[in-house]
Amino acid sequence: MINAILVFNNHGKPRLVRFYQHLAEEVQQQIIRETFHLVLKRDDHICNFLECGSLFGGSDYKLIYRHYATLYFVFCVDSSESELGILDLIQVFVETLDKCFENVCELDLIFHMDKVHHILQEVVIGGMVLETNMNEIVAQVEAQSKLEKAEGGLSAAPSRAVSAVKNINLPEIPRNINIGDINIKVPNLSQFM
Repeated sequence: MINAILVFNNHGKPRLVRFYQHLAEEVQQQIIRETFHLVLKRDDHICNFLECGSLFGGSDYKLIYRHYATLYFVFCVDSSESELGILDLIQVFVETLDKCFENVCELDLIFHMDKVHHILQEVVIGGMVLETNMNEIVAQVEAQSKLEKAEGGLSAAPSRAVSAVKNINLPEIPRNINIGDINIKVPNLSQFM
């Protein structure tokens, strides 16, 4: 099982943090710091797996990481996961980001956090690998983007509400609404339509 996914830059600034087990925020921050220091001090020619020992409370956990340009992608997994499988999963995740953002960079992770989290959820949910086919992931992300554009986003909500009210076909506009002991006088709405 995947216990955490961390993406941070060369200076240790977290750009994506996802824990799949409940940990106190202080513990999460400590894990991020220690993980960064463990990964940073490793030579580029050493394998991309290392024991994370006491970080998650046992020797059963491993850090599997890849370094791309200015970003480290680190997955903390237990012994049930294949190291090579997780390396491939990191590659799929990065290639999917690259395809969705057309040459992904650190700024894309900062300014499009919602889309990055959506892509990650298409790959991993609850610490379990959901999808590894990059084309399927991209198709789901594009479908979500089309849906958001069709809905017009949150900024279009007020105008959609007004048009919905205008499109209500009432035989006559109610002037008084009685609900139990409450009597509401409806103002003349024709000036707004």
